[in-house]
Amino acid sequence: MHKKLFFSFAACLLFILACPHSSTAQVAKKPVIIGYVGAYDGNLIEVSQIDAKKLSHINYAFVDVKDNQAWLHNEKTDTVNFRMLNGLKKINPDLKILISIGGWTWSKHFSDAVLTDASAQKFAQSAADIVSKYNLDGVDIDWEYPGMIGDSNVYRPQDRANYTNMFKNIREKLDVLAKKTGKKYLVTTAIGGSREFLQHTQMEEAQKHLDYINLMAYDFDGTYDNMAAHHSNLLSPANMPYIYSSDVCIQNLKKVGVDLSKVVMGIGFYGKGKIVAGTDNNGLYQIPVRPMFGGGYTFLKDSLVNRKGFVRHWDDASQAPYLFNAEKKIFITYDDEQSVKLKCDYIKKYKLAGAMFWEYFSDSKFYLLKVLNTEFGYR
Repeated sequence: MHKKLFFSFAACLLFILACPHSSTAQVAKKPVIIGYVGAYDGNLIEVSQIDAKKLSHINYAFVDVKDNQAWLHNEKTDTVNFRMLNGLKKINPDLKILISIGGWTWSKHFSDAVLTDASAQKFAQSAADIVSKYNLDGVDIDWEYPGMIGDSNVYRPQDRANYTNMFKNIREKLDVLAKKTGKKYLVTTAIGGSREFLQHTQMEEAQKHLDYINLMAYDFDGTYDNMAAHHSNLLSPANMPYIYSSDVCIQNLKKVGVDLSKVVMGIGFYGKGKIVAGTDNNGLYQIPVRPMFGGGYTFLKDSLVNRKGFVRHWDDASQAPYLFNAEKKIFITYDDEQSVKLKCDYIKKYKLAGAMFWEYFSDSKFYLLKVLNTEFGYR
């Protein structure tokens, strides 16, 4: 028995030495860091301001939908941006560039585009054609939202099943392309965090065709008309279980059967402001009067945090910071280095795929991106 074990061990050792790419010899995979880079206004991206080594993926936002096809709404600048973004691979050869189709404003025609088998095939092929033509790495779908009106969108009950079928078709078209190029292509999606989103989709089925599920764990404050709440909090207070949070959304995904190893936690690199009616609780959960400009995190950190009457407060129950100007009754909800560090801990604890953020240029000094890099082992 011992002799057999010795020869078995020796054989395994020889196999490992002979196969340097075996799983035992591989470095543990880092969590992904996906940055959404906005170019929906037709602007040329300041690529020189993008630190390619700090990212694993860039999702180019956005590509529109027209006549049941993925459509470059700003073709002149889009094509230049694709070329410049691909140039970042000279700095980081592992960087992946994906087109993100849709977004809040350009989700109006998804329902039509995937309504029939013929239109769904046409849409999937058009998305794959853009990837092929501009030598990109995949397709991200940001349909806001299937089965719901969103920004005055066309929507139908059939969206629920058609949403799943859309990913299946895109995956099939990209697999055909992969056979020609020998390259692996990605299919991902940005999803809403609400319970309503899960009711109007089949995420347990859709995930079978997806590499990553980018959870938009921000803008939670838009759910509440009667109070100024956090927009990107990690936890829900124990005495307020109805409050949305990253944790609630992720645990809901788990309950419907989504593989958490595909889930990417979204982080807002921007703040959202409101004028509130009262000063109790330093503005948190007070009655909102009207919205106010919040701004990107670099602006908040450099110009407002503990300046100009804005005092930083920490909500331990939600694990989120906020600013309050008591004189002007301005409440601002945002993420900072402390809250992002706690989100990284959560991502590692639950073995999520990583983090994504909206939007890259909202934090021009990389305050928050540096935290992600440190916590996830990027150099």
